[in-house]
Amino acid sequence: MSDVKKVVLAYSGGLDTSVIVRWLQETYDCEVVTFTADIGQGEEVEPAREKAKALGVKEIYIEDLREEFVRDYVYPMFRANTIYEGEYLLGTSIARPLIAKRLIEIANETGADAISHGATGKGNDQVRFELGAYALKPGVKVIAPWREWDLTSREKLMNYCEQHDIPVDFSKSKKKSPYSMDANLLHISYEGGILEDPWAEAEEDMWRWSVSPEAAPDQPTYIDLTFDRGDIVAIDGEALKPHEVLSRLNQLGGDNGIGRLDIVENRYVGMKSRGCYETPGGTIMLRAHRAIESLTLDREAAHLKDELMPKYAEVIYNGYWWSPERRMLQAAIDETQANVCGVVRMKLYKGNAIVAGRKSEQSLFDESIATFEDDAGAYNQKDAEGFIKLNALRLRIAAGKGRSAG
Repeated sequence: MSDVKKVVLAYSGGLDTSVIVRWLQETYDCEVVTFTADIGQGEEVEPAREKAKALGVKEIYIEDLREEFVRDYVYPMFRANTIYEGEYLLGTSIARPLIAKRLIEIANETGADAISHGATGKGNDQVRFELGAYALKPGVKVIAPWREWDLTSREKLMNYCEQHDIPVDFSKSKKKSPYSMDANLLHISYEGGILEDPWAEAEEDMWRWSVSPEAAPDQPTYIDLTFDRGDIVAIDGEALKPHEVLSRLNQLGGDNGIGRLDIVENRYVGMKSRGCYETPGGTIMLRAHRAIESLTLDREAAHLKDELMPKYAEVIYNGYWWSPERRMLQAAIDETQANVCGVVRMKLYKGNAIVAGRKSEQSLFDESIATFEDDAGAYNQKDAEGFIKLNALRLRIAAGKGRSAG
């Protein structure tokens, strides 16, 4: 007899996690608690309640976590200008620590013995969920059905539904996408289908959040983004909460064909994977944040921050949000943001997020020094001679010894 009496399952209400509910009930002879998070995936989450009830679930958690998601996870990540392998804005990665946290909190609230998720044994998400869970509750038992069962295809899942009286009308109510998709307020991802061939171009009707750059308006859209301590707090002077900012930018970016990405990335589990992503709001945020930093950050602080960013991105991508190294890096990054305040004007046009202007009371740009006109002695150009000679000293000495510089 199983020693697991109650399990908290990250439940979407879709086919896979509905099968998991019944599989857990029968395999472990346990009670299942479902947890469904609204993190801005763009689909109604409340129907998951009725689907869970139909499967005999008595404790059902459905929560709107959009504000917490953007405020406590997306915004801190964007303060670092975070991108993985030069392109990926980490839309899936950054959602996992929040879900893991709530799984553990609900397990504690309900007295559950274990948690469970629907991530496959090939992907990164299993790592992210479980690293987070173990960091927050070291002794927790994790059940990952995709690593245990033999239901390795959609056909087998459907057959299981028929054999175990699992209602599947909801899975037939709309055309099944050929892609494996994950969405939240930061992005939507697409994998599988024709995308498994890296040479095949993504189909136009795959994209859901954005128009193609070719179909975007012929007139640009201008917006002013107000920053306070590295975070966007207003659009065109209107104060907004973090999740409202991102939602508005997603709409504006999508309307202008911004944020599409097609990449082959290196998964933490070892394989290369081709995926397509739509991150319209995040693309705008990244460009704007770098623009306001260019005006307000000290040179060496900015350069050091750029050196730290790839490590920070790797930490998040690999699932170590709750690690001491992430907290250490976050403290350093947040320290740099105290004076990252001001306004950035963005021009959105046919797939491009263009910086059109930036201003700040904390600006380190001194026009009297930088000007190409008469600077009235603000900068003594003769000082550059000694600066150059001192920096060239080691090169001059080596050349004097006949060492080749070629």
